[in-house]
Amino acid sequence: MPEPRIPVRPDVVAYFADDPTRVYQLLQWLPVLERLDEVHPVVVLLRNPATAPLVAERTRLPLVLAEAFPDLATTYDELGAKVVLYCNNSALNFNSLLDHRMLHVHINHGESDKQSMVSNNCKAYDRVLVAGEAAVQRHRAAIMELDESRLVRIGRPQLDLHPVPLLPPTRRRTILYAPTWEGDADYNDYTSVDAMGPEIVAAALAVPDVRVVYKPHPKVTTSHTPAIRDGHQAILDLIERAAEADPDAGHAAIWQGDILAVFAGCDAMVADVSSVGLDWLYLCTDKPILLTDRHRDAERLRSEVPVSRCADVVDADALPGLTALLTDRLAHDEHRLARETMRRHYFDDNAVGDSTVRFIETLGELVALRDRLRGAAPTAPLPPGEQGEPGEQGVGAA
Repeated sequence: MPEPRIPVRPDVVAYFADDPTRVYQLLQWLPVLERLDEVHPVVVLLRNPATAPLVAERTRLPLVLAEAFPDLATTYDELGAKVVLYCNNSALNFNSLLDHRMLHVHINHGESDKQSMVSNNCKAYDRVLVAGEAAVQRHRAAIMELDESRLVRIGRPQLDLHPVPLLPPTRRRTILYAPTWEGDADYNDYTSVDAMGPEIVAAALAVPDVRVVYKPHPKVTTSHTPAIRDGHQAILDLIERAAEADPDAGHAAIWQGDILAVFAGCDAMVADVSSVGLDWLYLCTDKPILLTDRHRDAERLRSEVPVSRCADVVDADALPGLTALLTDRLAHDEHRLARETMRRHYFDDNAVGDSTVRFIETLGELVALRDRLRGAAPTAPLPPGEQGEPGEQGVGAA
């Protein structure tokens, strides 16, 4: 890939240390970071060389690669940035957190009720950007001795984007099944793929005059867990057979692309506990959502996952009646008013577009705060003609 020109003094570094299996966490932020770059220059810093080409093909932002810790330290010396952004809690984030000259800000990669969304890792960062009141309550309930002043409510800037729709138009109503992956541990396993995924798809396919679309989490398609692989393949087989039997229906399995680009063509969604369900709540508040519960624990779900209070819950006991329930919800959406209230709980009163403004304003305030704390005057980026090439500055371009 071509070597980018690196601003000598970027204001912001977007730090990502992980391999390509997790790069989706960063990719969803790139368009927002490009907007930020128009005001405060941004450099994307990567630690894994296999990730670099995947990121390079998706953004115009300059990239740097710092594989080893000494490379990282040298790169930070040369960039002289003011704020570092982290979209996950990779163990390698702590290499970066050692640098005391910058403010460290966690931005996460989604808004979700998964337990993994909240941990003591948040105490390592100077600020933690969250979507709204639900996230604040989630942190308050889970973290002891938390300084809540570190939490900054900005909404979810990725939902301000307008991706090109992936689905062709159809006269049929479309049911989207968008399950999550199994997580890194049992406590964080919310997927329905192995527990009831094929049954959900079969029930959706039995609804009269529908198109069924399957869009799994990227890590479902690469899972090494036998039950997930088997469930995923069974779903693909169901979709394929249904498409062959009724070619005009448009049934589809979509592995690649932005899940948000699928929403526009859908009328109802079945999802697991994940950011996808909350993205739907924000963008498609007027359309029904059904939420799965692999643990068959309605009390726990209602307590820990507020969106379940404005959705029909699908567990193993509900599967026999799921076709009838989906048919009814497409005709009679009983939870719409409740979803409107719940949207405010998760995302405050943000309208589409507001979150990006808040994000850019917040980063501007943090850049200025860092300068005040360091006793330095703000440094403007050099004009294009005066920016050095990576080799001239000693910065290794990815």
